Parts: sequence; structure tokens; C-alpha cells
Amino acid sequence: MLASNLRRALRSAARSPRAIRSFATAVDLPATEITTLSNGLTVATESHPHAETATVGVWIDAGSRAENDANNGTAHFLEHMAFKGTNRRSQHALELEVENLGSHLNAYTSREQTVYYAKSFRKDVGNSVDIISDILQNSKLENAAIERERDVIVREQQEVDKQTEEVVFDHLHSVAFQGQPLGRTILGPKKNILSIKRDDLASYIKTNYTADRMVLVGAGGVDHQELVKHAEKHFSGLPVSPNPIPLGKQAHGKSSFVGSEVRVRDDTMPTAHIAIAVEGVGWSSPDYFPMLVMQSIFGNWDRALGSSPILSSRLSHIISSNNLANSYMSFSTSYSDTGLWGIYLVTENLMNVDDLTHFTLKEWTRMSIGPLENEVERAKSQLKASLLLTLDGTTAIAEDIGRQLVTTGRRLSPKQIEFAVDAVTPADIQRVAQKYLWDKDIAIAALGRIEGLLDYNRIRADMSSLIY
Repeated sequence: MLASNLRRALRSAARSPRAIRSFATAVDLPATEITTLSNGLTVATESHPHAETATVGVWIDAGSRAENDANNGTAHFLEHMAFKGTNRRSQHALELEVENLGSHLNAYTSREQTVYYAKSFRKDVGNSVDIISDILQNSKLENAAIERERDVIVREQQEVDKQTEEVVFDHLHSVAFQGQPLGRTILGPKKNILSIKRDDLASYIKTNYTADRMVLVGAGGVDHQELVKHAEKHFSGLPVSPNPIPLGKQAHGKSSFVGSEVRVRDDTMPTAHIAIAVEGVGWSSPDYFPMLVMQSIFGNWDRALGSSPILSSRLSHIISSNNLANSYMSFSTSYSDTGLWGIYLVTENLMNVDDLTHFTLKEWTRMSIGPLENEVERAKSQLKASLLLTLDGTTAIAEDIGRQLVTTGRRLSPKQIEFAVDAVTPADIQRVAQKYLWDKDIAIAALGRIEGLLDYNRIRADMSSLIY
């Protein structure tokens, strides 16, 4: 009996986690270190000491919004010219050096930022900084290369014009911000692409590529002090704006949202594509996270993926049960001082387009009256997953650091973002819905088989309807 009890006690002790020291130890995430050089250039890093690769890049507080009607498309044109050779490196030598390092060099342009970045091995961070600084400060901008690149950009524009979603969102910006920089496309009109000259490119660089509007970011296998030394070596000669403005502060006039619409009817298309938006919030707005949570309440839905009572929003159940749409995507797009918050609908049920818009806006107005606690909690969980699980590589982390510093002047850590999302309550959702949705003007962009879409005023009336 005693032996039996002893065996049971020993087996129990072996299974008990209290009898074994756990190897799991709480470790703080690496902090973001920030240094500002004497010329105003900001250097920011998140160092992971055991990472063998690193992403370094320059985030510039200038994109297509820094252009005018005459030079719209210049920022994107410059992105293409970046890899066409410098005063120190020919195009072939530049490509060969990057390939020999095993690095990946890339760039992109948005409405408010231009970004040049490289991913490389830890030991090659210095070389990557050298290459990026050379591209930014010493590009040749040869006329022959400019002429060759025109055709490439025109073909790119033709490909973009085939992407319905891209076209609809460009139309949405053009009506929501009519006659304003945010309303222009990133690529620019074709006539500008065909007429941009070397002087236009050089002028854009001189005006916008200044130290106080740049952030040099490193993430992964990069030491902060070493990156600061590389920055002092390669970027100390950058000019400074005549009237420097701190990062995160508005460097341009405020945009005005215009309630209006654009419709492009094309009966050769099998579907209707409709984007509806209200004015959203800027990156620094105290309502930024509540607006993101409210967007997450509606989420995205595609009938090809089915519908679950656990995972789907109320709007998806209404749309799927009545076969009102093929898919929808909610969005909350932010800029420095404004934004667009809304939904993008795609449907082949052309006889019920009016029902689709009505029930969508009905769900919007429901947020002003009383969002459900369980849908708010679900949305918060999904939003945290969306925001935090994407930070799974050095490039994604560098992108997060660069974007936050350029747009707000500071970087929220993943833990701070989690706290900010958790702090949102149903009362906050009701408050921002009443502030930004209830009886507010809307911008509409519609493309395709849209003959069933009601007129603007009928749709606008649903923004304050109490009829359910």
C-alpha cells in the first residue's frame, strides 16, 4: 500500500509543473532608440542582437502631396530614376554591387511619403547606408535615362488602370479632396509623365529631400551607435529646409473634405464597384484608434470564403443572407491632417444595389445609437492581431518605425498599441460614430454596372435615417 502511494506521488510530482523550473522568462521587446543629428536628420533603430539580417532605409516626409498640378507625378518618377546610376556608380555597377552583397534594394512612393530601403546581412549595413545615401544625393538623372523611363511609367500606368480597385480609390480621392494635393494620383496624369523634365526632378529633390524631413531607420541586426556614425558619414551634407518643421507637424495647408461623387458607368463590366467614405482622422488624432476599431467591426467579407456566425460581422450576415454583394472591404486611411473612412463594395446583383448601400449605411448609423459590446471586443481582438502580427520581420518593423516617426514624430511600441486598442469602449465607438458618421457628407466613387445606384441625395439621406 505504501509503495503504491509512493509511486503515485512520484508520478504526480513528475507531471507537476511546480516541480520543474520553467525556462520561459519574460523579456522586454527591444526599445526604439532615436538620435537627431545636427542637421536635423533623425536616426531610429530597433536592434535585435541575435538577428543576422537587417533592414535600413530612409523615410522622407514628401510624396505626391508635395506636388502641384504641373509637376504631379514627379515624386514617383524620381523613385524610378533612383536605380539608374549616380555620380559614383553606373547603373550596372549599382546593380552588381547590390547583387554581390545579396541585398534587396527597393523603393516606393505614397501620397505623403517616399521610401528607399535595403535588406541585407548584418555585416553589410554600412554598405547599404552608403548605397542609399548615394542614390538620394548623387543620382545622375541623365536625360537619356529619363526618356527611357517615361515608357516604363506609362506602361505601369496602363497596368494600374486595369486594376479596378486602384481606379476606384483614385476616383474616391479625387472627389473627396477636389482641387487639392491629396486628390491627385501618385503616378500623375499621362501628359505630365510625358513632359516631366530633369529640372522638375532636381527641383523636387532640392525642395523636399532635406535632412529635417528624413528618418534613417534600422531594424534587426543593426547597432544604433554604428548607424548614427554611418549617418554622420554619409548624410551630414544634406541641406536643411529654410524653415524646418519638426516631424509629425503639418508642413502643408489643411485639406478640406468635399461631399460629392463620381460615376463611371461601364456596361461591359459584369459587376458594380462602389466606394463610400466620410472624412476620417489623421495619424495624430486622439480618435485614431477608436476609428480603427469601428472599421474593424465591419471588417472584410468575401462570399468565396463563406460566412461564420462567430467570425463575421452583422453586416456580412445581412449581405450574405440576402446575396447583396460578392465582397466588401472596410477601410480607414489616414494622412497627416485628415483621412478617409469607409467601405468598398463589389456586387453582381445589379438589381439590388440600392439595398446594398441602404443596409450598409444602416449599419453605420447603428454605431451612433448603440454598438454591441461583444462586437466591439471581437473587433479589438482582430485589430490587435492585424496590427501586431504583421510586425514579423525586419522590413515590417522598419516600415512601422519610419511611418510613425514621419507622421507623428514618435513611435508607439507594440505594447502601447495594444493598450490603446484595449482602452477603446463601446461608448467611444458611439461617440466617434456620432462625430464622424451621423448626418455627415459622404464621397462616392462608382465604376461598372452602376445603373441601379440611387442618386447622391438618396444615399446621403441614409446617413441620418432612423428607419430600420
